[in-house]
Amino acid sequence: MSEKATIILHSGDMDKLYSALIVGNGALSMGMECSIFCTFWGLLRLKKGGLEKGPLSKMNMLGLGRLMIKSKMNKANVAGLERLLNDFRELGGKIIACDMTMEIMGISKKDIREDLIDEYGSVGTYINEARDSKITLFI
Repeated sequence: MSEKATIILHSGDMDKLYSALIVGNGALSMGMECSIFCTFWGLLRLKKGGLEKGPLSKMNMLGLGRLMIKSKMNKANVAGLERLLNDFRELGGKIIACDMTMEIMGISKKDIREDLIDEYGSVGTYINEARDSKITLFI
């Protein structure tokens, strides 16, 4: 079995979503398996139209900080979230949506971009992914 990385994406903050996808893509490009377990506010980013809606985790300044960071990222040719997500999927990354979070937050499968989800699961699903992982991250 190849080495594996498992990421819990709990936050819906833009910069943390970037971090999860950049680390995930890095793991995949180095030959590892990688799964991202999306829960709570991280799951909200997988709602239709929700990918780009997350605030900046620090210095958001009513959205101005987010705009400044996005501008700097564009100038540095950093790929956008949609591109990073597509790359993650194309490289074989697995996205798991937390069904408990969906129930708590009133999110149905029709609210989520189903093209992104490989599996719906709960803590047991995450534990099965993480138990064989060399790397586990909570973002």
